Amino acid sequence: MWQQILRIQQRAIWSWDGFAHVYKTEGSLAQWLVANAAFAVLAFALPLSAGERGMLLMGGIIVLAAECMNTAIERVVDDIGTDKRDAAKYAKDCGSAAVAVTAIGVGVAWVCVLAGQVI
Repeated sequence: MWQQILRIQQRAIWSWDGFAHVYKTEGSLAQWLVANAAFAVLAFALPLSAGERGMLLMGGIIVLAAECMNTAIERVVDDIGTDKRDAAKYAKDCGSAAVAVTAIGVGVAWVCVLAGQVI
């Protein structure tokens, strides 16, 4: 049992190290954190259901996860080589697109929830 607890602890440390790396090296993560904080305040200020609030907060967290995955892709591509290669560009662009698509999805959720408030 203690071995399992130790493994959970190690995973938490590694995850935090990864998040801290993204925070230190990617300004976009800090921007998403500020946006998430602002939208969290709005989510709690509006008369939303628990499900709506949870969905919107979860969406913001998923954008943060997508940004972390995008950074992971960038690091691996850069580790392989810094030469300009089409495959490297496409990999990085696809990672960036994943962040954008995730953010658009959260934006759509916000529009739907807010439209439901006025209708």
